Amino acid sequence: MKTYNKLKKISTLLTAAALTTVFMGCSEEWLDPKPLSIYTPENSYNQASGLWSAMVACERNMRHEYTGDAPPILTEHIFSEVAVEGTTDKSGPAQDLNLLITPDAQLNHTDYNRIGWYWLEGYRALKYANTIITRIDEPQDYGSEAEKNHLLGTAYFHRALRYYRLTQQFGDVPLVLEEMMEPKLDFYSTDREVILRRMKQDLEWAEQWVPDGVDRGRAPKGAIQHLLTKINLALGEFDDAIASASRLIDEGPYALMTERFGSYANDPTKNVIWDLHRPENKASNNNRETILLVMDRIDTDGNSGGMTSMRQGVPFWFSGINTPAGNRGTFDIATAEINQVVEYGRGIGRLRGTWYHQSMIWDDPNDLRHAPGNWMNMEDLVYNNPNIKGEDPYYGKNLQFRDENGTLLVVDTIRSWFSWPHYKLYIPDPQRVQPQGGHSDWYIFRLAETYLLRAEAYAWKDELDKAAADINAVRTRAGCAPYTAADINIGTVLDERARELYYEEPRKTELTRMAYIFAKTGKPAYNGKTYNMQNFSDDNFFYDRIMEKTDYYNKGVFTRHGDTYTMSPYHVLWPIPAAAINGNTRGIINQNKGYSGYENNVPPLTEIFE
Repeated sequence: MKTYNKLKKISTLLTAAALTTVFMGCSEEWLDPKPLSIYTPENSYNQASGLWSAMVACERNMRHEYTGDAPPILTEHIFSEVAVEGTTDKSGPAQDLNLLITPDAQLNHTDYNRIGWYWLEGYRALKYANTIITRIDEPQDYGSEAEKNHLLGTAYFHRALRYYRLTQQFGDVPLVLEEMMEPKLDFYSTDREVILRRMKQDLEWAEQWVPDGVDRGRAPKGAIQHLLTKINLALGEFDDAIASASRLIDEGPYALMTERFGSYANDPTKNVIWDLHRPENKASNNNRETILLVMDRIDTDGNSGGMTSMRQGVPFWFSGINTPAGNRGTFDIATAEINQVVEYGRGIGRLRGTWYHQSMIWDDPNDLRHAPGNWMNMEDLVYNNPNIKGEDPYYGKNLQFRDENGTLLVVDTIRSWFSWPHYKLYIPDPQRVQPQGGHSDWYIFRLAETYLLRAEAYAWKDELDKAAADINAVRTRAGCAPYTAADINIGTVLDERARELYYEEPRKTELTRMAYIFAKTGKPAYNGKTYNMQNFSDDNFFYDRIMEKTDYYNKGVFTRHGDTYTMSPYHVLWPIPAAAINGNTRGIINQNKGYSGYENNVPPLTEIFE
């Protein structure tokens, strides 16, 4: 195989704006840039505190996946079986994926999708992490070798986290392990398994040096072990995945929260599921389930715009719903006598849960995650339009989908009528008159997912009794009856993840990871099919799972603006943005099959050059 030039650090230079050339051979002293501040890298990073400060950039980058309008995490959900893009009043949102998801399309905009955000910000975070790693030996004021190794291990974690995500989102991508000191235009893609194996090596080293008990928002040992478990799974190394998850579950300071705690602990109308997802409880020292979270407070450095979870994931309930008497039934003014906008938020239905997530997965009537108060159905809302009070007999009564004659009362059934997990999306929003979901800490990793990762590893090994035990640890906490070994397959794991981790997990990432495992191992899926790596983009578990569980794509469903929901098997991987490929004039970044530019690919690198 042809060997290419040494790979160095990649950053925003992988975008067209950043892939720029520099003048060469200009040695005149007056052309040398003069720093406008004493805070140059040479001055800032020669102390341990300076490198720790640089780590904040990695943590802030991690937070922005969940904050602001149309946060990127929605795109992860939309490319899965749990939700679709629900915006129906304009063209552009990610619905007709065959038409809209192309390398040169708009891939980073709130009105379209955030695929490009993951590429750009993934490499931007790698830039931050690689800066720390490259300069780790510069400070001379470490209190001990352990402190230095703690810092290095934390940087390894952030680098591994971004490469874990990028390799499941985009497949083979450029691998950069150093700080880049000058522009570089000769990047080449590296085989994803080569990347993951290096990330595993780094995390195994980091696990020895990163302690638990660090400040909330910073990665503890538990986060290292949790991510290592995911990478072990991605590599198909199931025994190692079980071992790393077991060290976290059995040896760490973490525990599932099974008893009431926190700010609502004395409220008999609530339960432990509600407690677990209150903003003020997530970072509490009493919450032993938290492994890693991002901190988002009203006074957090850098205005994030809040979580806006109610705006994104709650239906557009305040418009287009009529009473059986023919009047507009709902209204979003905060001064209404029946003030539903403050209680549930001013949703716009952008993240529209599928029937799979609303109904199919709920197999136990005692599940607290789907119980009244925690879970909201449209029929739980009432007609609250103040203009019809005293005139319409349905004012104050529960919403109806149809009248007694069968006439539909909802103008837009995609955007305005679906159920949602109120306990997870509800965030008080004191800064807005019409709440959208305010500032809140947010889980990145928590122990419930670790149990489900270990259960998955056991399932791949056909140790179904052990897989059932781990799933049941999560299920029984929610009040469900336990599963038996006979109930378990990878679909069971995915169902439990959908119940437990909606709006938390990167769902597309995890589905693609599992699709890779099926293709790599040739193990039959629960649907009876086997897959292989040779035609991964043409026939894969990711696509089959979405087609099986959703009732939107490729079934003629269209929005009121006229766009049809479509999807293809090649969407298992996202397109590499064309700007990154076109600006890389001296190398070749491969494009994924199914997208324009794939014909120019060369074999990916299978060696790491440092």
